[in-house]
Amino acid sequence: MAGGKRSIIEAFLADEAAGGIVLIAAAALAMIAANSPFANTYFHLLHTETGPVLSPKLGPMTVHLWINDALMAVFFLLVGLEIKRELVGGELATAEKRRLPVIAAVAGMAVPALLYIAITGGAAEVRSGWAIPAATDIAFAIGVLALAGPRVPASLKLFLTTVAIVDDMGAVAIIALFYTHGLALAALGGAAAVAVAMIALNRFGVKTWWPYLIGFAALWYFVLLSGVHATIAGVVAAMAIPGGAGENSPLHRLEHMLSPWVAFAIVPLFGFANAGVSLAGMCLATLAQPLVLGIALALLLGKQAGIFASVRLAATFKIAQPPEGASWAQIYGIALLCGVGFTMSLFIGGLAFPGNEAMIDQVKVGVLAGSIASALMGFAVLKIAR
Repeated sequence: MAGGKRSIIEAFLADEAAGGIVLIAAAALAMIAANSPFANTYFHLLHTETGPVLSPKLGPMTVHLWINDALMAVFFLLVGLEIKRELVGGELATAEKRRLPVIAAVAGMAVPALLYIAITGGAAEVRSGWAIPAATDIAFAIGVLALAGPRVPASLKLFLTTVAIVDDMGAVAIIALFYTHGLALAALGGAAAVAVAMIALNRFGVKTWWPYLIGFAALWYFVLLSGVHATIAGVVAAMAIPGGAGENSPLHRLEHMLSPWVAFAIVPLFGFANAGVSLAGMCLATLAQPLVLGIALALLLGKQAGIFASVRLAATFKIAQPPEGASWAQIYGIALLCGVGFTMSLFIGGLAFPGNEAMIDQVKVGVLAGSIASALMGFAVLKIAR
């Protein structure tokens, strides 16, 4: 069992590391496209109508909507599978294993959110963005970690992974609770019926994964109509898919099947579609805008402060043991890497300011600034730390 578990985690880290590097390249390409002679083509392509009206609230489906509302639901399905796998038989399966990642993740979400509110002064026009700096991008962070080389202990890689997974759980809860408006009860009832049917398949011992994917597609459509963000369907569907020991369970087979597609196609596509921001007319004063400054500093300062301080306090008061074989300088480097928000931060930013392109551009600048600064500082610390 232990050997099998290690192989799953190693494969996960390898995919995330390589996928993170591809994501970095996709984000850079988006910035180049948005500030090149092809900028109009880039933005026009994203808003090209490519499908019917699936939801009156969203209007005709566009390339951007398919990526953010449909493909990202598959991303959240994988996130849900990872969460369930770790809770059932992985690194979050026992209270002792969960203690440090949960403490670090909660502090790493609360401190940036509070710092954002403090920096922006709680102004009404930007208040809804409080959750943007609370997220960690696991692929981007592990991609940077991979560039730091083999000197980083395996325990720290595992710590970063588990903190990011707990962080994802918090982000999903935040999206469901705070970024859901105007519920359509009939559609919500349909979604509940599909979820119950998927759970029944599990209870009756159905081990083939394709009925669950059909259920996931139906669930996604009902959730899209309900007013809850459609990506939540991915996490709900994942909770209904049978887990179990070994790599032959539907959960493990589906996770292995989806992982490369998400890492090398869906997440880079999301990065390419959402990281592009035109810098025309922007100057250093843009960085001083409350929204930009609040996000950037909350990611860079809030994340590292919340995570490093919580781990140090947990160790001091013997609440939990720090990662084995790691120095405090290395743990600080990992805390810095947790300030790479990118994918989830951009995603929440779109939910916080729907349809407000000017605010979303500021979100992009803040997320990019905070994430890049966190990545560079975390990389530097890990390279020189003993």
